[in-house]
Amino acid sequence: MTWIDCGREHSEAIRAIFNEAIVNSTALYDYQPRTPEIMDAWFATKEAKNLPVIGALDENGVLMGFGSYGPFRPHAAYKYSVEHSIYVDARFRGRGLGKQLLLRLIERATAQGYHMMIGVIDAENATSIALHAKAGFEPCGSIRHAGYKFGRWLDLALYQLVLPGPEHPVEV
Repeated sequence: MTWIDCGREHSEAIRAIFNEAIVNSTALYDYQPRTPEIMDAWFATKEAKNLPVIGALDENGVLMGFGSYGPFRPHAAYKYSVEHSIYVDARFRGRGLGKQLLLRLIERATAQGYHMMIGVIDAENATSIALHAKAGFEPCGSIRHAGYKFGRWLDLALYQLVLPGPEHPVEV
């Protein structure tokens, strides 16, 4: 396995992983698969804000999964908090890749001076909840009926991990 920082050249592989999750799961509360234009905008935002997209390639150069984070909320006082996401290609699930991606995201967020990582997880996703708990995330709330997909209301579980954060935070 090779760890990489994904770039636009990985856009189609990432889009395929996103779209599989959209169509077949409640990991993403989207209805429509992502288009190449949506992915272009997604990468542009990641690049402009210096937000990582970490990926893992198999021995044949196939993207097995990726993780990233972005702003938790758009308001200035949230600038030290990020919401992360991890997606593993269905062909590579169950191999511990999600854990490795999460640990690398934690390392990157710590290095970038963030103070809080937040996971917003479908409440029925026991695998993701267990992964976050093992990595030291703590439950910090839930939102009932936050989304509607596949003919039913979906609940969210929120998990947080406090990071060292900046030594001298500022209100700018």
